[in-house]
Amino acid sequence: MLKLRLSRGGTKKRPVYKVVVADSRFARDGRFIEKVGFYNPLLPKEKKERIGLELERIKYWLDQGAQPTTRVARILGENKLMPMPVNGNNPQKAIPKKERKKEVSKEENKEEAPKKDAAPKAEAPKAEAPKKDAAPKAEAPKKEEGK
Repeated sequence: MLKLRLSRGGTKKRPVYKVVVADSRFARDGRFIEKVGFYNPLLPKEKKERIGLELERIKYWLDQGAQPTTRVARILGENKLMPMPVNGNNPQKAIPKKERKKEVSKEENKEEAPKKDAAPKAEAPKAEAPKKDAAPKAEAPKKEEGK
């Protein structure tokens, strides 16, 4: 499957990305089919040099069935090449990870408490039923031995 994605370049802590068309099985910074643009996240958003795209080639690859990644889809949406993707809603992301774990464990404890109360009630009738069934079976062999 063809993908329009970012390939990282630059030095440590100073990324520069190429917008490339690549097979989805290839490595992120590995082999690609064609370079169709660049993206420099270090520049301010107002500068034109921040993003450079070859619009005709991108349209061609989109027509060929290439799927953009979420970040590239956003870049293309900002440049009116395709509709802007819908923003995801993850309210948990704003909460620090340690606090998220505490909240999850509290919720699990609340859910387990009612389950524990309901489980013994359900088990009690099951325990009584086999005792009633076991008694007639024990009586039947005794009658046979008496003959």
